[in-house]
Amino acid sequence: MKILLLGADGQLGYELHRACAPLGEILPYTYSGQLPGAQRCGKIDFAVAGALAELIAEQRPQLVLNAVAHTAVDRAEDEPALAQRVNAEAVSELAQACRSADARLVHYSTDYVFGGDSQRPWREDDATHPLAVYGRSKLAGEEAVRNSGCRHMILRTAWVYAARGQNFLRTALKLAKEREELRIVHDQIGSPTPARWLATSTALALAKKHEGNGTWHVVSDGECSWFQFAAAIYSEALAAKVIERAPRLLGIPSSDYPTKAKRPAYSRLDCSKFANDFGLRLPDWRVGLREVIGEMAEARTL
Repeated sequence: MKILLLGADGQLGYELHRACAPLGEILPYTYSGQLPGAQRCGKIDFAVAGALAELIAEQRPQLVLNAVAHTAVDRAEDEPALAQRVNAEAVSELAQACRSADARLVHYSTDYVFGGDSQRPWREDDATHPLAVYGRSKLAGEEAVRNSGCRHMILRTAWVYAARGQNFLRTALKLAKEREELRIVHDQIGSPTPARWLATSTALALAKKHEGNGTWHVVSDGECSWFQFAAAIYSEALAAKVIERAPRLLGIPSSDYPTKAKRPAYSRLDCSKFANDFGLRLPDWRVGLREVIGEMAEARTL
């Protein structure tokens, strides 16, 4: 099977490249035309109209993994046209091209399509109500995939992080060296999810050969606030000697930390459908954190 991997240099794309290798021949593409380690690969720019359709027509893949997204939530408020282009318009072109080529599309979306006012984990069929440009553009991308008629799997996830790339974990560890005290919001709740777990879940689900179209939620089990996540990061990092000291943490309400984009207060996702359809369920988020911190600790000793 020929697999087209878009965004192969991101934290999720990097893990998809490894996890999906047993499924077939992977053709990686990035914006720069390079992979981590300065390896060369295909080059694609989602901002260029028609580029994705040309790529699909040229390569004729059986499966397309789309790990490209405009994920800078606050910056999206300043550049809504670019967020809409990357997260929705380009996705629409990609989905239509997949339909023409009879390729299956795996597309990733976000917990930010919900409003955050639920008292229970969000299910796939709950009403969406994104609060900011990022969430609205990602929801538009989902709808474009569904409306295209292509064979598809939409995986909504949340709070993705890894030992590489730009994410909350790496920012927290960097700030440990620079700050004596950190103010972290304690009233936004979600499920931190390692990119490796998401990629592995994707590969295992595809291996099940479930041909139906649909949307599934895939996140770690359990929930925490950003404050609790930060506290756990520093506890694990100190124990693994990834950092020498940790800053004091002060929990604050979101109202004391204004941002350009409004975030949902409660965005834990219900993954029961994914578990029922594929027999897969991710472990507790604390297990994933220990694995990623362990990976970073091992890298420091090499």
